[in-house]
Amino acid sequence: MVDRSFGDPELAALYETLNPWRAGDDFCLGFVMSAGSVLDVGCGTGRLLRQARQAGHQGRLVGLDPAAAMLVLARRSAPRMEWVLGDLLTRDWHGEFDLVVMTGHAFQTLLSDEEVRLALRAVRAALADGGRFVFETRNPAARAWERWTPERVYQITGPDGAPARVWHEVERPVLGDRVTFTETFEVGSSERPVVSRTTLRFLDADTLSWFLYEAGLTVVEQYGDWGRGPCTPASPEIITVARTAL
Repeated sequence: MVDRSFGDPELAALYETLNPWRAGDDFCLGFVMSAGSVLDVGCGTGRLLRQARQAGHQGRLVGLDPAAAMLVLARRSAPRMEWVLGDLLTRDWHGEFDLVVMTGHAFQTLLSDEEVRLALRAVRAALADGGRFVFETRNPAARAWERWTPERVYQITGPDGAPARVWHEVERPVLGDRVTFTETFEVGSSERPVVSRTTLRFLDADTLSWFLYEAGLTVVEQYGDWGRGPCTPASPEIITVARTAL
């Protein structure tokens, strides 16, 4: 068994196959297309910004990600766009963007209150007056982690045609609002599974709104699913659109 993450080139190559374009991507693409300048935090392989450019976006599109292997793929597919290695705590922008997006539940990798506060201050600093911040987190009331079990195996075919099997397992017990789990990959004829270990934080809507308020951001829209349904205890997501406070 080998412990890796999506920073590994082999796993990065599987990312878009494991995470095909869905309703959430369409939702965020609409905001990107209506903004003149966009920062995609945790951009991964750059698919969202790449699609925006292909759809005719003429403004500034910047992708930020801490995984070099992901950015290699992003640059390969869209070499004339801005791809930046790092995260919100290591990069510094001031009033340069009309929109900041965080997709793929990237916000949940901010584990401490201090990380959340610093990241949101960086988002606020990066936004121009009236700019928007769009992101999603999983609704803790829906307890999605209870379905992350080894019995639920996903079978995919990688970009090289090799088959892969993927499954998840949560480390028990789950305490507080942080969930640690492993994602195991059996790729092709490899004799040793590849394992990625991740911890995510599950914040409720009220706590998210308070952190945003502290950072100078105001919630203007909030949904429980990608069809813009209301947030309820059964909603799978907390999808937030915030604006810089005036």
